[in-house]
Amino acid sequence: MPGLSEGGKRSVREALLQRFIDKIISGEMAEGSTLPNETELTEQFGVSRTSLREAMQYLAALGMIRSRTRAGTTVLPRENWNYLDPLVLDATLRLGNDERFHASLIEARQLLEPAAAAQAAANADAHHLFRISKAFEEMVEANARDSEAWSRADLEFHTAIIRASGNWVYLQFATAIRAALLASFRLTNRASPSHEQAIAMHQDVLEAIRMRRPDEARSAMERLIGVAREEISYALRKARS
Repeated sequence: MPGLSEGGKRSVREALLQRFIDKIISGEMAEGSTLPNETELTEQFGVSRTSLREAMQYLAALGMIRSRTRAGTTVLPRENWNYLDPLVLDATLRLGNDERFHASLIEARQLLEPAAAAQAAANADAHHLFRISKAFEEMVEANARDSEAWSRADLEFHTAIIRASGNWVYLQFATAIRAALLASFRLTNRASPSHEQAIAMHQDVLEAIRMRRPDEARSAMERLIGVAREEISYALRKARS
């Protein structure tokens, strides 16, 4: 295997990290497996011991590996991995549709977004309402769920609602998983092109927020995320077939 270019300590470390993360997420370095020793890894990747140790420390901080004296370095189960790290998230989205990842994302959305919609109905100011309405109008104008314009407008619609909730923790979380949300929307929208139903369900959420009805906004968002759960399951089955 060719070594990594010594184009600077930071670039070498980042390239090495990406290689390790890709191998772990793809299963080439399987969960529960023991990695080769330090000497073998430095030769395999063509890097210094210092660069390798820095990469190992970062991978350990991500919950992807554990190093123990005599036992060596083991790849940990994916439940331990920090999926919100940009390198891990990027590799997860690049290297395939991980059903457990998407299921966990939907579960998180089911907890967060109905509450955010209810708070948006109570707290949104004129600017927030404008942003939500504008994103909805862009979804209508996209005119097809299997377009990139729809997926991006869909992302902005949900992000605008979270922003309108006034809850900064919700917003920080949404920002951290923005790339994952967009990938999820692309997957479901291209596999389930029911444009009219999707427009109607998003409009129900918008109108409940606009009319200052928190309970209705919560319920409308719960229905919307419930359909998204069904669509992601269908999309993943379709991708496997």
